[in-house]
Amino acid sequence: MLIYRFLTGEDDAAFCHKVTKALSEGWQLYGSPTYAFDGHAKKMKAGQAVTRIAPDQPYDPEKRLVDF
Repeated sequence: MLIYRFLTGEDDAAFCHKVTKALSEGWQLYGSPTYAFDGHAKKMKAGQAVTRIAPDQPYDPEKRLVDF
């Protein structure tokens, strides 16, 4: 099963650490990062899709994606 997550956060070091942590846990980048200006917060927001293969595991909507 291919698992998909979309990581989001302010465009800062904490976001980069979030993506780096996911990569260190076996997730792979999926597509290009995205950026958008949050006019309310007056800050740039970033997003990055990641995927990971979880062999021999059925999909369970009650299970957190990081637990696969």
